[in-house]
Amino acid sequence: MAAASDAIIDNRLERAYGFYEISIGKKAVMALTGLILVLYIIGHLAGNLQIYGGREMINRYAELLHASSGLLWFARVVLLGAVGLHIWSSFVLWLEKRRARPVKYQKKDEIAATYASRTMMWSGPIIGAFVVFHVLHLTAGDIPGLALARVDSGYDVYRNVITGFQHWWVSAAYIVAIVFLMLHLYHGIWSMFQSVGFNHPRYTPRLKRFAQLFSIALAAGYISIPVTIMLGLVGGGIR
Repeated sequence: MAAASDAIIDNRLERAYGFYEISIGKKAVMALTGLILVLYIIGHLAGNLQIYGGREMINRYAELLHASSGLLWFARVVLLGAVGLHIWSSFVLWLEKRRARPVKYQKKDEIAATYASRTMMWSGPIIGAFVVFHVLHLTAGDIPGLALARVDSGYDVYRNVITGFQHWWVSAAYIVAIVFLMLHLYHGIWSMFQSVGFNHPRYTPRLKRFAQLFSIALAAGYISIPVTIMLGLVGGGIR
């Protein structure tokens, strides 16, 4: 029985690997991992916007997250796995495309290619670099000159976010990263539907429009935080 069970598992793994080896398999993995990351971005924004409710609200939210450390680490592992698979699939697809057409066309179709799609390959690393900085800043507290304040129950998230974004260069880096995230999301969201075979002359333009508005709305929500802090509209008395 054990041998038969092992054979079934091996067969399934082989079929899964075979599916991933073809381009549509890699695109499906990119679509699924992209969806996971989009859901995280939405949830993360919902948490960040609680800063408008004041110190007590956002600090309570942070305490709730860290109270369930097992669940928090499970989410982190899932996210790291999704990021890794997303980056790897993207890189392999890029290599396959490059090998299939090693010589670039003399004339590019600039009308068909959007700015977002042309920056897709390097907007990802820029976003990734900022995420590392952001974690070192507000989670680990390892950025010189940006020490984290503590309260009895843990870190004072409200104060740390405000004092961090009061540094113009931190806010500038954050805003630039979010703009690239918006471009990445815009192209990635409607490409996700194409990757799973949903492509229709009537609906594709609508999906592009939805992706555009959705990405802009998310970017506006994220960018509003450093902007309102820099203007003194939030936490103006904290230094």
